[in-house]
Amino acid sequence: MANYYETGSFDVCYNLAYEEYLLERGDSDALMLWQDSPSVVIGLNQNAAEEVDALEAARRGVTVVRRRTGGGAVYHDLGNLNYSFITEAGDEAALSFESFTRPVCEALASLGVRAEASGRNDITVAGLKVSGTARRLHKGRVLHHGTLLFRTDREAMAALLRPDSGKFSGKAAKSVRSRVGQLCDFLPEGTTLAEFKSALLRSLMPGGAEITPLPAEALGDIARRAELYRSRDWTWTRAPDFGFRNSRRFPGGGITVSLDVSHGEIRAAHISGDFMAAAPCGALISALERCRYEPEAVRAALSPLELGAMLGGISLDELMEVLFG
Repeated sequence: MANYYETGSFDVCYNLAYEEYLLERGDSDALMLWQDSPSVVIGLNQNAAEEVDALEAARRGVTVVRRRTGGGAVYHDLGNLNYSFITEAGDEAALSFESFTRPVCEALASLGVRAEASGRNDITVAGLKVSGTARRLHKGRVLHHGTLLFRTDREAMAALLRPDSGKFSGKAAKSVRSRVGQLCDFLPEGTTLAEFKSALLRSLMPGGAEITPLPAEALGDIARRAELYRSRDWTWTRAPDFGFRNSRRFPGGGITVSLDVSHGEIRAAHISGDFMAAAPCGALISALERCRYEPEAVRAALSPLELGAMLGGISLDELMEVLFG
């Protein structure tokens, strides 16, 4: 019989640290249901700059964080319910995603939703993706976690997650773009997420589920682990080297920016176009090189410059759209 856990938090960094603690320090099977405030969670081996519109995330105040499992980037908000199974891995060679997605599909079936495992690690309903999953092995134990899209803000999801494009070149794993559905569309009208969560929990733990408390020292450990997830180095700098090239046309003319980025830092920059420059772009290029490839850092580096003369009327905000939009 698994222990059941809730974190009592909507902080994505704390919640990821909580399940990490249960995997690495726990000694029993565990089920955890959790929710996050608006955030984008990228896979362990992904390039945050490639997967997330960083400028849009900053505008919306959305947290971007790297998790410790593989797979693609996902959007979380309070219309999304996340689940984590933690158990002994047993025969790792025979371990399959299906062994974990099946109980979720069966739980959804008990609610009248015909769900099925699809592809490598998705759950679909009527051909629409309602759940993406990932897993991590640690010393004979396995964490399998996934999303359940109940009533997620799809406009925000579309604005924050980048579609595949030719702007970036590198070795990072790219997310697979899928048609997504909402579970609320397949449940009786008026079903709330709280009701859905309760029904799901009854199906996953038919013997009953009481929240298992953690001692104070465990909560302290989790809080310390959460600080790693809050680190910009963990999410943004821990990325493969990549190249970036983007072009835009504005009233002031067309501009193309090419960057080489290594360990989250711009190592080389090149700017070209037919904009009506009245001064060379050398100072602009020098400011970009050795700057972190992050909106806040780039804006701070470029704000003191007289961009009007160098870019012929293309503004800093327009240049930021080229660099990050």
